[in-house]
Amino acid sequence: KMDDDDDDIPQLSSHTLAALQEFYLEQQQREGMKTSQGFNQYSIGSIEEDWQLSQFWYSDETASCLANEAVVAAGKGGRIACVSAPSVYQKLKEQDGKDFSVCILEYDRRFSVYGEEFVFYDYNHPLNLPENLLPHSFDIVIADPPYLSEECLQKTAETIKYLTKGKILLCTGAIMEEQAAKHLGVKICKFIPKHSRNLANEFRCYVNYASGLD
Repeated sequence: KMDDDDDDIPQLSSHTLAALQEFYLEQQQREGMKTSQGFNQYSIGSIEEDWQLSQFWYSDETASCLANEAVVAAGKGGRIACVSAPSVYQKLKEQDGKDFSVCILEYDRRFSVYGEEFVFYDYNHPLNLPENLLPHSFDIVIADPPYLSEECLQKTAETIKYLTKGKILLCTGAIMEEQAAKHLGVKICKFIPKHSRNLANEFRCYVNYASGLD
């Protein structure tokens, strides 16, 4: 009978099918948000993660906490640089603060939608920066190197040290604690940063000043 051939058609498991449907639903909702009038171009997720670029956005709560810490650390009228930390940049912009200025240094050119505050940045060329980014001109630098390697941290550290007046807030894996101390003189905080998707590696924050993250 013809019906017997149906057995040869591969079937997705109910679990896979449900996951797939959930993914498409989320995608539709995101697109719906983008087209609605209330869409905020600075909300986390407005530019989606690109895992090939080792991008993992912070949870809303973590991004808010780090942004608030940066504002306090920078002080009134302070300048904040976000190096490979777009979720913190977005959260800072959401605050619509008049008391600080911020720029984003990022390899992913999709973030160029943020205009003059976007600076193309490749950690392989740590000091290849525009002339208007003067040395030691930022009250605090927040950085999240894209890869958990000493080479990536060391090169990003060159950028951080060039930009900052002194204060550094570094977000990277717990396994980088020794290298972070070696290259930037930062110590681990009690605050545990979380991502919107769970990462396999334990993640931590490091600072070189008395912060509100302890």
